[in-house]
Amino acid sequence: MTTTTKEKLLSKNWVKAYLLILIGSFLFAAGDVMFVNPYRLAPGGTYGLANVFNTLWPWKISFYAFCMDIPLLLLGTWILGPKFGIKTVVSTFLILGFVFLIETTWGYDPVIHDGFLTNVEPGQLTFVPDYFLNTLIAGLIYGVAIGLIFKSGATSGGSDIIAMILNKFTKISLGTLVLIVDSTITLTTLFAFGQFRLPIYSILLIFIESRLIDIIVDGVKTYKTLFIVTNNYDGVRDAIINDLNRGGTCFNGMGMFKGVERKVIYTTVSRTQFIRLKEGIHELDPDAFINVIDSSEILGRGFKEIEMKDK
Repeated sequence: MTTTTKEKLLSKNWVKAYLLILIGSFLFAAGDVMFVNPYRLAPGGTYGLANVFNTLWPWKISFYAFCMDIPLLLLGTWILGPKFGIKTVVSTFLILGFVFLIETTWGYDPVIHDGFLTNVEPGQLTFVPDYFLNTLIAGLIYGVAIGLIFKSGATSGGSDIIAMILNKFTKISLGTLVLIVDSTITLTTLFAFGQFRLPIYSILLIFIESRLIDIIVDGVKTYKTLFIVTNNYDGVRDAIINDLNRGGTCFNGMGMFKGVERKVIYTTVSRTQFIRLKEGIHELDPDAFINVIDSSEILGRGFKEIEMKDK
């Protein structure tokens, strides 16, 4: 993964980017030590594997992660070139530092539990777990943390580097390789602890995390981009301009089936406006064709102002 985001040193955007990295790195560390590790979860990545090792052979999570992350960064730079950028390196070391700090001061006690047990056998959990609630909270924390790091222009590094290296020498897509690597790490909980629910909850955590990352990086998709093919161009145009106070672009298109030329309207509206427009089009032209696309960000007049980056 690469990043081309470059900010002027100490500029507003530079401070914002590194503040996002700082907050995201701390949240990730807190989520891993206080929510993921006590429940023996492994939601992919080097820290997922570090959590498994930490439970099997007690050594600090940060030590295990250091032994994996730094060689991977060096190996990735050697094989793939300097693709990772200073932000990814900063994020990697911040997470390592925060994980070390939290596990040293807090330990590995769970935040979410239903009370401690007594007289438990060696190797058993020493608390009554609430797997679902803990997985939900851990997924939210992970999602916010990684979302902030991604939004800053940094990347996750870690096990993703393994996927990138494999991608270089195979014809398998990067997305498929990331899924394979993280799924393999997730399944280690089954072999290490013999509990089917652990990889299931880990996968649920990954799902919650990925949805939240999309929201933070791309925003809530509240706008609809429409391509409307209609025989009643004037009526639909008036509805967009006069009823919704929106604009659009019209161009001519030719149908492939009959070769008939028809008007095509391109416009972007809010979700509520789309509901009104859809009802109006149904009355104006029930045979109209509408292609609806979710838009995460709309820039320009009438929407969000195009921001200028510091130079």
